Amino acid sequence: MSEEILINVTPVETRVALVENGMLQEAYIERTSRKGIVGNIYKGKVVRVLPGMEAAFVDIGLERAAFIHASDVVTGQQPADDPGDGPKTVPDIRTLLREGQSLVVQVTKDPIGTKGARLTTQLSIPSRYLVFMPGVSHIGISQRIEDDNERARLKGLIEEGSAKDTEVNGGYIIRTAAEAASEQELIGDMVYLHRLSQAIEDRIGKSQAPSVVYQDLPLFIRTIRDLIRPQTEKVRIDSKESHRRVLEFVDELVSASSNQV
Repeated sequence: MSEEILINVTPVETRVALVENGMLQEAYIERTSRKGIVGNIYKGKVVRVLPGMEAAFVDIGLERAAFIHASDVVTGQQPADDPGDGPKTVPDIRTLLREGQSLVVQVTKDPIGTKGARLTTQLSIPSRYLVFMPGVSHIGISQRIEDDNERARLKGLIEEGSAKDTEVNGGYIIRTAAEAASEQELIGDMVYLHRLSQAIEDRIGKSQAPSVVYQDLPLFIRTIRDLIRPQTEKVRIDSKESHRRVLEFVDELVSASSNQV
């Protein structure tokens, strides 16, 4: 099976086509004017605490203040990686946040109509095979990976890789794309995510609230991260600037894969 990826980048929108044996299999469009902010990380400022709703409004630099519920504010006492399904007590928002406080948050839902974005303080940073969660010890795995032996293999590799780097404090979600991935590919992803997480921490320390400290990758780079497979023969891009950025991204991934955690 031959496969190629076609990427068309214009100021208005980006279009991606996945073609197998000359037939279109998948198509993606990202419009510049409607690009979402889900996944973006901001250093915001709490502008209003609402005890009756156990929530707060946070200024992250957008037209409307964003919204965060007390259940989405992770504290040192909360087992953020607790997989249990039992009822959880929602803490008093006044014990978690105060007006004027700086707060690092990630967008979980885009603004809609008159409603601002929905936020969480539990950050998650994705790569091709893994999602890194700073400050969490849990290792989860996609339910779409059904083979028990493969699940055990993947989890074992991530646990082993985590144990080698005691300076990194975080957990992982193993994505569906990780099925059959090699140890080198997984370790490379871990190194890449650790570097990215450190870069985000550095930006947080240097930034004033409100400001964005991390934006999710544009479609043409997410395509390289998520869709490239061994059977991919060609990637065609019609933008020199986008081509340059793709090469830089690939160089960074390759550099990470050549190192050990």
